[in-house]
Amino acid sequence: MVDDNRYGLFIDGEWIPGESYYSVRNKFSGEVIAMVTESSRQDVESAVSSSKEAFRTSNLTPYRRYEILQAAANILQEQREDIARTMSLETGGTIRESRVEVDRATQDFILSAEEAKRISGEVIPIQASPGAENRFAVAMRFPVGVVCAITPFNAPLSLAAHKIAPALAAGCTVVLKPSPAAPLTGLRFGQLLSEAGLPKGHLNIVTGSRNEVGEWLVQDERIDFYTFTGSAAIGERIKANSGLRRVTLELGNSSAVIVMEDADLDRALPMFARGAFRKAGQVCVSVQRIYVQRDIYDEFVSRLADLAANLKVGDPLDERTDVGPMISDAAAARAESWVHEAVQSGARLATGGTRNGALFAPTVLADVKADMKVVCEEVFAPVVSVAPFDTREEAVLLVNETRYGLQAGVFTESLETAMYFARRLEVGGVNINDTSNFRADLMPYGGVKDSGIGREGPKYAIEEMTEIRMLTFNLRQ
Repeated sequence: MVDDNRYGLFIDGEWIPGESYYSVRNKFSGEVIAMVTESSRQDVESAVSSSKEAFRTSNLTPYRRYEILQAAANILQEQREDIARTMSLETGGTIRESRVEVDRATQDFILSAEEAKRISGEVIPIQASPGAENRFAVAMRFPVGVVCAITPFNAPLSLAAHKIAPALAAGCTVVLKPSPAAPLTGLRFGQLLSEAGLPKGHLNIVTGSRNEVGEWLVQDERIDFYTFTGSAAIGERIKANSGLRRVTLELGNSSAVIVMEDADLDRALPMFARGAFRKAGQVCVSVQRIYVQRDIYDEFVSRLADLAANLKVGDPLDERTDVGPMISDAAAARAESWVHEAVQSGARLATGGTRNGALFAPTVLADVKADMKVVCEEVFAPVVSVAPFDTREEAVLLVNETRYGLQAGVFTESLETAMYFARRLEVGGVNINDTSNFRADLMPYGGVKDSGIGREGPKYAIEEMTEIRMLTFNLRQ
């Protein structure tokens, strides 16, 4: 930070003032809350140089990495309320949601701290190979090098933690580029990790509202690994330009949930109200499509609409607010146009559909068709679409007829039915008697098809960010 409301770049352990700045606004009131540096190409090159040099000279032992990450977790909790407030101001997420996110980021650091002490290899039974009887072999894991982490606005703390903490645990260094719409939370990592004892250069942070900043990072061949959460279009661009360098891409989705006629609706419906409208629906695993078996379809739509209509929309700092503003007026206007387009094409508006600036009312659409944008594209708004089905086979086809495949949910009291869907749904994760939203930070998380490549979760991210190096010993007999 440069002064009370101007933020510089965090490069080589120092806060560097910028030559130009852009404004970050309170997503509810619209007022400017901070000015953040527009990085130049030289700034980006300096950040990468710092990370490369820190990786080359680092002497952090696994235990020291553990200590730093554990200290960072403690600091996160000490600063919980302040960080949560900043996050709510710049993202529009409710203060209750932001507190949960601080707690999840804390867990990411704790889990990564523990994993730093568990990175291991294996003894290879090389003597079983003819001609290698006098040899001994060990496969060891080594950090890949400099990791570039590019994060979105919707979960600026936990999604950055999912990338930074495992990378540091693995022994890598990191260049972080937070979303231009919500950079303040990401910039906190510079201060936080410095206080935790991380040496200079191990984390560098660049910001900017222009696309060029990301392009400069992707073009820099000194970066060894890219980890990105965001749109499929940008993920494809990173993949196309990263060459043979490795990537983890957590991209878009149009999350689906199947509700069988034997589902416990009293238990399920409140979960849908939370799963579809949390963070104003701006979560990649937000419930977007619900397929309900026909016998219970009308009841389900009516009860879900009632729950959605009773959610409080407004100021995210108000403890009573359930749904805050979307990230911008433009994002809310796009959602509004998609809803109107669906209604004009035959969908039934059960509730919602109204907008006031960036505030968009929780919306339930019924009788939707597969080719409507609210169904086949990622709506990323507090909008959920419901359609009936008759057979399990039909439900599978409905869920799978999309280019996305991150997570799905199934509600049923039958284990056999649950396993039927688990085997056939083309997604990275299937949540039984839960919505698509569920994610525990220690589990392998990621998608298939256009929803991405690789897996997050500290243990699994560390595997992605390390490489196997074989050591063979030719022993005297």
